[in-house]
Amino acid sequence: MAEHTGKRSVFLVDDHPIVRQGLVQLIEQEPDLKVCGEAADVKEARITLSKLTPDIVILDLSLRDSDGLELVKDIRNKYQQLPVLILSMHDESIYAERLLSAGANGYIMKQAAAEQLLVAVRRVLAGGIYVSERVGASMIERFAVTGRQQSADPIERLSNRELQVLNLIGRGKTTREIAETLNLSVKTVESHRQRIKKKLNLRTAPQLVQFAVNWYSGHH
Repeated sequence: MAEHTGKRSVFLVDDHPIVRQGLVQLIEQEPDLKVCGEAADVKEARITLSKLTPDIVILDLSLRDSDGLELVKDIRNKYQQLPVLILSMHDESIYAERLLSAGANGYIMKQAAAEQLLVAVRRVLAGGIYVSERVGASMIERFAVTGRQQSADPIERLSNRELQVLNLIGRGKTTREIAETLNLSVKTVESHRQRIKKKLNLRTAPQLVQFAVNWYSGHH
């Protein structure tokens, strides 16, 4: 369907019918998005996902039969490239970190404005990682404390190009956007990202994004 309509398809997993109804109304009025399916719990989500090919899953963290974490792991195992955006009542950064580590691509508060949710959906669809400002600030602050000894020096080991890439990551740019900005291939930018992670002793993509945002905000 998505190929014919030009719209990216969204699969919703939330056990509150009113929340789902609100999300459907919000998404369906966008010219580039559509809802292709809904589920109220993990079991229903697994069955429905096996029959659909959505472009993104919006997943409520607090479901009746699970906390959503297992479904994230399940999706990452079965559908490696399917992006997942977590919708949550919880602003404790430990949830965001655990879910990003498990393979989620974004984490946004249910209290966020509708426009912000659409920003998050499009960021994740574009291959980026999204965390809401409140959660992100908390994660960055803690990372800055735990990573200070690692982060003071290693920046100097980055090449000029790697520094450019780090700067653009810190500005929230996706790999594709960075490639276009620097007139490089996506593969080359990905290589730069891997080298930056190694030099800065960062293990995951979310950690790289946290570090980059923290570094960028501290220098601008």
